[in-house]
Amino acid sequence: MAKTATRGRRRAPARGKSRARSSGGLLPWAVIGIAAIGGIVAHDNWKRLQPLLERQSAPIAREMAEPRPVARKDVPPKQVALAAPTPRAAPPTLQAQPLPPAAIPTPAIQPVKAVPAPASPGAQQTATGAFGYCGQGAHINCVGDGGVFWYKGEKIVIADMASPVADQARCDDERRVAFAAKLRLLALLNAGPFTIDAAGKTESSGAPRIVSRDGRSFGVQLIKEGLARQPGAAGGAWCAA
Repeated sequence: MAKTATRGRRRAPARGKSRARSSGGLLPWAVIGIAAIGGIVAHDNWKRLQPLLERQSAPIAREMAEPRPVARKDVPPKQVALAAPTPRAAPPTLQAQPLPPAAIPTPAIQPVKAVPAPASPGAQQTATGAFGYCGQGAHINCVGDGGVFWYKGEKIVIADMASPVADQARCDDERRVAFAAKLRLLALLNAGPFTIDAAGKTESSGAPRIVSRDGRSFGVQLIKEGLARQPGAAGGAWCAA
């Protein structure tokens, strides 16, 4: 009898477990059935539910479609213009009183320096250089004959004398005097600095000048040596009659 009682007590819990299992197995089927019934109802009433769903989903879709403003780091913050302060009236200024004539400083007068006037063309000048006989090239510093020479490219005619020209000589004596006068003038020009004084207007034939050294004229010296004559004198003095 005791064994039979214990066996009956052990089986009691097994019945409770079977009930729990049976109730737990029906729950999923009940959820599926409710969902199926809800789907059928929604399908039948879809035309009524569609406007409600569109109204509720429109704001959500609009918020998702509109881009949200992103704060940029490189954009400076907006500046708020401050009201400009009201300008204050300037204090009255005192008018300057004119100074008496004695109090006005006068600028010091600077002395004007006299500027020497430029030398006129043909004025006296001191010349020096190395001379030679004129050839076929450019005439710079050279001697043409006993009374003509070039200085720095200018043709100068000695105005206070006349000497024969070798190319125009009428006799051997005149040709000999012409060569001697040319050689003597070359020696005088190369002896040192000399002075050139204007003696007339420059013409195509040359510039008439008085050439001297230490106050002694080259023309007068050549006349004394018999190598030249006074201007305007007869030109046949060196040829025999």
